[in-house]
This record gives sequence, structure tokens and C-alpha cells, in this order.
Amino acid sequence: MTGPLPAGVVVASNRAARGVYEDETGPVIADFLRAQGYAVTEPVVVEDGEPVARALREAVAAGARVVLTTGGTGLTPTDRTPEATRTVLDFEVPGIAEAIRAYGVAQGQPAAVLSRGLAGVAGRCLVVNLPGSRGGVRDGLAVLEPVLRHAVEQVVGSDHDRGAS
Repeated sequence: MTGPLPAGVVVASNRAARGVYEDETGPVIADFLRAQGYAVTEPVVVEDGEPVARALREAVAAGARVVLTTGGTGLTPTDRTPEATRTVLDFEVPGIAEAIRAYGVAQGQPAAVLSRGLAGVAGRCLVVNLPGSRGGVRDGLAVLEPVLRHAVEQVVGSDHDRGAS
């Protein structure tokens, strides 16, 4: 495939999905992915739980090579993004999620350890759960920036220029 690789963003927010407020994290993630050279559709805002799994399956079926989610990774009873994500993944890549949590703690956010976000592979697509807060998204993107292209290419066994991000 030539040109930018397709990517998606899924926002898990019950209140944003109901129109209570406008999501602010999805556009940040979409801008990051575009800056990394991905072709990104507009963020999909859904309620947490099964709608997240459905949105992930749709993105994978549409050929996305990477999908980043935001929200639904905490401890509240409505935070169900990790459970929904797990139903879509073929296998997990725990080091990514662990690195995101560790980076958040190192940035002075001790609550970062409470994120239950997952990372893994569904078909030919890398899926990563990011927290729903702007700071959590910022921390997650900082971790992903130097490894994202490599990880996405590794999923399909591609060689790539190790000097490129």
C-alpha cells in the first residue's frame, strides 16, 4: 500500500456520546496521528462498553492499521473500554500499556497507575487504549511517538527505515 496508512480514533465517553459535552481528546489524538503521517477519519464518539468493541471491529474491518482509543480505562462502574477491547484483540502487547502508565507516574501523575488500558493487535491493526483525560492522552502520545510506526509495521512483518518515526 502506498500513501498514508489508515488509522482511527475511538472516544469512549457516555456523556460526550449523549451530547452532554463535546469531546476534546479525540481531535488531539487525530491531529497526532496525522502529524505521524496516518490518514485519519474523524474520531468516533461512542458510549463505553460494547459500542467500543463495535467501533473497533468496524475500524479493523475498514483496514485501519492503528486505532487509538481514549476514555473508559478507569475504575468506575461504567469504565469498560479494556473489557470491550480485549474481545477484539488477537493478542496483547502489555509493554505499551505498562510504559504509558509508568510515564504518567514519572510525570507526577500517581493516578496513572489506575488506568487499566490495554494495547494489542487485532488482525493487522495495533489498538491502544489511552486514558480519557487530556493529560493522560498527552502522556500516552509521548510514549507512542517514538515507537508507533515501528510497531504498526511489525504487526504485518514489514521492514522499514529505522531512522524514521
